[in-house]
Amino acid sequence: MSVWGWLAALVLFLQWPIPIYWFVVHPFGKFWRTRRAAAFAVGFLLSWPPVTACLIGFRRELFRPGTPRITAGAAGLLLIAFEVWIFWSAHRDLGTARLVGATELSGGGELAGHGIYARIRHPRYTGSFLAILGACLLAGTRTAWTVAAVWTVLMLEAIFLEEKELRERFGARYENYCRTVPRFLPVLRHSRNF
Repeated sequence: MSVWGWLAALVLFLQWPIPIYWFVVHPFGKFWRTRRAAAFAVGFLLSWPPVTACLIGFRRELFRPGTPRITAGAAGLLLIAFEVWIFWSAHRDLGTARLVGATELSGGGELAGHGIYARIRHPRYTGSFLAILGACLLAGTRTAWTVAAVWTVLMLEAIFLEEKELRERFGARYENYCRTVPRFLPVLRHSRNF
């Protein structure tokens, strides 16, 4: 596998398990609230090891040997770099604990409406979409694009579950936030804090 394939594999290893992890956490939030360590462990074990096994087992189908065309390689690297910046921004605004679901599992927390979250409701998921797109450009195979399409459907369902949980936790305040801050594409004007 080429350096490009390894970079694509690393991105896919980090991104593809995310919706599976959230399928463990979001629908069973009340159950996990008294079992937080178990929630993290079960979520991790049901997502990253199976995805890793698939990446290894199907590596020949997922990653084209050699170098992608210059435009695909440059675009892929740019998208991945943009995702890194989005992740850094979200991490700065929320912290690690909130990014991995600590507030969902505690049932508390505050609604984030500052920083990058004042312009976009789901920057981490937007970044994930961009990273997957970039990795597929680097991988250069139909199989990678097909799996990415399935991943997109799963991720959209995970986002639906998260928004349902946020509506239950924050009610009208979250509804107002949804009306003023778009889901995936950033707002260029500054939005007020929530």
